[in-house]
Amino acid sequence: SSPLLDDLFCLHFPSHLPNLNITHQRSAGLIQTTCKTTKYADLCVSILHSDPTSLNSDTKGLALILIRVATANATATSTFLSSQLLTTTNDTTLKTVLKECSHMYAFSGDALRASVQDFTSESYDYAYMHVMAAADYPNACLNAFRRYPKLIYPQAIASREDELKHICDVVLGMIDHLGF
Repeated sequence: SSPLLDDLFCLHFPSHLPNLNITHQRSAGLIQTTCKTTKYADLCVSILHSDPTSLNSDTKGLALILIRVATANATATSTFLSSQLLTTTNDTTLKTVLKECSHMYAFSGDALRASVQDFTSESYDYAYMHVMAAADYPNACLNAFRRYPKLIYPQAIASREDELKHICDVVLGMIDHLGF
């Protein structure tokens, strides 16, 4: 074979393409292996498979993807609760509780953003504390509703709370895996 044909063959059929498939398989394997170490493995796999950047991530990168999703959840819930203040009845007690809940989810988002900084500096013990705090802030919302027996804790908030807590639990499991 001539060098020119070899060069053309390499241009049309790059030799590194098979490595992409191997890398993809390794990344998918890392997601499976990492998620198995967490409390909610199916949720972990589902979230990570929906993010294309996860295929090029190490365990730390996977945790950061989940933190980004959890932060988006907390921020969206805070916004949702704030918007509920405008559309609910004139019940001042309910408005007060929804405002408190909105603040708690905003604090949760802040704690998650702080955990990203902790990850960047590899301060996994602080990241763990921030993620635990982020998971715990929604409890204050539930407790605010419990203080007023006439108020019913809405299913929409309960579902968001569960999802945020589950994602945080997955991140906590990943931090344990990173050697906290």
